[in-house]
Amino acid sequence: MMKLEGALFPWRFRLVVGLLGIMVAAIAWRIIDLQVVDRAFLKGQGDARSVRHIPIPAHRGLITDRNGEPLAVSTPVTTLWANAKEMQTAKEKWPALAAALGQDPKALAERLEAQANKEFIYLVRGLTPEQGQAVLDLKVPGVYGIEEFRRFYPAGEVTAHMVGFTDIDDHGREGVELAYDEWLAGVPGKRQVIKDRRGRLIKDVQVTKNAKAGKPLALSIDLRLQYLANRELRNAIIENGAKAGSLVIMDVKSGEILAMVNQPTYNPNNRRNLQPSMMRNRAMIDVFEPGSTMKAISMSAAIETGRWKPTDTVEVYPGSLQIGKYTIKDVSKSEGPVLDLTGILINSSNVGMSKIAFDIGGETIFRLAQKVGLGQDTGLGFPGERVGNLPNYREWRKAETATLSYGYGISVTAIQLVHAFSALANNGRLAPLTLIKTDKAPQTTQVLPEAVAKTMQTMLQQVIEAPRGVFRAQVPAYHVGGKSGTARKTSVGTKGYAENSYRSLFAGFGPMSDPRYAIVVVIDEPTKAGYFGGLVSAPVFSKVMSGTLRLMNITPDNLPATQQANATPVVPLKANGGRG
Repeated sequence: MMKLEGALFPWRFRLVVGLLGIMVAAIAWRIIDLQVVDRAFLKGQGDARSVRHIPIPAHRGLITDRNGEPLAVSTPVTTLWANAKEMQTAKEKWPALAAALGQDPKALAERLEAQANKEFIYLVRGLTPEQGQAVLDLKVPGVYGIEEFRRFYPAGEVTAHMVGFTDIDDHGREGVELAYDEWLAGVPGKRQVIKDRRGRLIKDVQVTKNAKAGKPLALSIDLRLQYLANRELRNAIIENGAKAGSLVIMDVKSGEILAMVNQPTYNPNNRRNLQPSMMRNRAMIDVFEPGSTMKAISMSAAIETGRWKPTDTVEVYPGSLQIGKYTIKDVSKSEGPVLDLTGILINSSNVGMSKIAFDIGGETIFRLAQKVGLGQDTGLGFPGERVGNLPNYREWRKAETATLSYGYGISVTAIQLVHAFSALANNGRLAPLTLIKTDKAPQTTQVLPEAVAKTMQTMLQQVIEAPRGVFRAQVPAYHVGGKSGTARKTSVGTKGYAENSYRSLFAGFGPMSDPRYAIVVVIDEPTKAGYFGGLVSAPVFSKVMSGTLRLMNITPDNLPATQQANATPVVPLKANGGRG
């Protein structure tokens, strides 16, 4: 009987069996290691190949006016993207895709061919959900959709400069949208899904992070007043053949900006043909010399010193004043050779104002102008806002003193000018400006004695209501006060002023029984029927103030005696006549 070979070589048999046992044990240990000890590694490798996190878009906060009317809302849109590499397998469906997208088939094909190695390219952004779904229903391999949000502005061009707009990625780029971007922006969430190797959705697993919507923002503006101001400013620009204009309405007690409009403007919902000049928020960006509107501040400074009172007189004859090589002139002929302080404002006498300024000194006017905010930061934080320039000198010579007193040699913005006049209207108290609705009484600062402010209110009322006053600024059924101004524009690129180039201004407030609203109107380069502020800007002030007082349900204070049962009478200060 033959012996088995294993029996002849027992060590070899045992060696083979031992090696097989070791291999089985190693495999078993590896299985245990992967499935039990180091399970996370295997799971991670699997997840890396199939589990994906899809962002959940978060919409921006709603922007409204003070009454809750929407000014900026986020609407859902569909963005289509493509895996160009995957799309190469279905070129026969490209023409149908191009037709659904409204694109040229040849251009789309060339684009997909040029980016054939890319796994992500945008096809189109911002489609309505219905349009996006119609494309996805074609089931073109490699075409996918993403839900996003797009900003829509219901008031369109009326609030464009204040509200601003967002870019295609929903980030603020202008106006309040930019200034409060962090407040308005939402925080995207995440959804965990499982996809196959071709990117197709297999299973929607769970939401790992909820999207957080942006916080809402209520602006101080009243959309009714915004529409009113925009309409009247636009009409004035057209009627006077003007280049541009701005108008601001302010609540003098709360510091809230109730309306801010500019012309020309633009539609933020359609910016295809947008020109940069249309995007200028001129009320905050354009600086200008305030002209004769500054005389209200200069006269306040004079009365505050105690050296002057409204009945004091100044000789203005012959309507010109020589200071070295400079000649100060009055634009209009005054009534008589002597004017009292109210008459100087009514006649807008540069000579009279200059002589008062020589007496009190340029530093006195400078300090008050600084306190009421001219040439100073407003604190609004609005993107691109200009500060302007309020010059100060170690030695105030007569030329600098005179020019400052009647509004030259200084540059301000419309928002600063309305802020300054709000102090006169609010009995000398200055409220901080705000673009956000506030329900709390602000911390005001007394920048001018109350008695001086009330004296100026009466004088500025006479500027409008006196026989030679700015009658075009009068408001039916209400007493109002204000001051017109006309400023020559500086020449770009050269020293001095441009020929036949002016800004027409008017700043005022009302009603005089209890001043509540201040308005500034700026018309840039009117070319028809004159350029004086009392002729061009005063009528706009009248219409806007009239509409404002009625919309805000302010009781009339200038009704006939038989209708004035609930009105508070205002006793005007008698002054010499003059032309406004």
